[in-house]
Amino acid sequence: MSLLVLGTVALDTVKTPFGSRQRILGGSAAHFSLSARLFTDVHLVAVIGEDFPDRYIKLLKSKGINLDCLIRQEGKTFHWQGEYKGDLNSAFTLNTELGVLACFKPHLAAQQRKIKYVFLANVDPDIQRHLLESLRSPELVGLDSMNYWIHHQRNRLLPVLKKVDLFVANDQEARDLSGEDNLIKAAKYLRSLGPRMILIKKGEHGVLFYSGKYLFALPAFPTDKVIDPTGAGDTFAGGFMGYLARVKKLDAASIKKAIAYGTIAASFNVEGFGHERTLRLTMKCLEARLAQFKTYTKF
Repeated sequence: MSLLVLGTVALDTVKTPFGSRQRILGGSAAHFSLSARLFTDVHLVAVIGEDFPDRYIKLLKSKGINLDCLIRQEGKTFHWQGEYKGDLNSAFTLNTELGVLACFKPHLAAQQRKIKYVFLANVDPDIQRHLLESLRSPELVGLDSMNYWIHHQRNRLLPVLKKVDLFVANDQEARDLSGEDNLIKAAKYLRSLGPRMILIKKGEHGVLFYSGKYLFALPAFPTDKVIDPTGAGDTFAGGFMGYLARVKKLDAASIKKAIAYGTIAASFNVEGFGHERTLRLTMKCLEARLAQFKTYTKF
């Protein structure tokens, strides 16, 4: 089963207490794809500018990611510059250049419109809506967002939420959109907006899943090697959606295992800058750490 992801392919400039990197491969769709490709065929939908290095295109292709809908347009690639301090839980955005993303409208090939598993990664709600309207009877649609859209485009985000099956948000985004401090109450409110499943990412404290049938929580994989958290949430979503696309099931057992795979994928992501660690990630590495994780959480 193929998986379609819409999002950003960006150039990131990142600084953490462990060093810095200039204009490295980043973006929600790129991080998502490098995780999801371990489980299934991934079709990436995004836009890049004239300044985007060819070596990154070759790199993504070398991992088997379909780039037929990665469009290069005149202008600059989306560029994010941020810095992490202290416990590295939050990034301080220093600069954002939208570039070609400001006027992006995704276009799919006829066969890609038929893909059943779709993830709308963090991007403008209007872009998410545009792609959603071009799909033909998808079976599972997930959506991620961010505080900027919640605060400034709420009226455009809410109609899109009504049309998706899964909403993924971090804990602060869940609180901002719901107005609830308690995450259980926040999850219940978010479900009332339309999505039948809610996934709340809590960073180093793990993840919370809620649907009308059950609630499930899992801690993060304990690691002392946190170098750069950029893209960890997107990497988690890639592992989660990738596994579900592979097994083609949405029962409780499959969802729980998908959460575990996403958690482990994210634990590798934070161990290097940008894509450094996930590029080398294999299913063998993923399975080995998952087995270790089971011993940590079983009681």
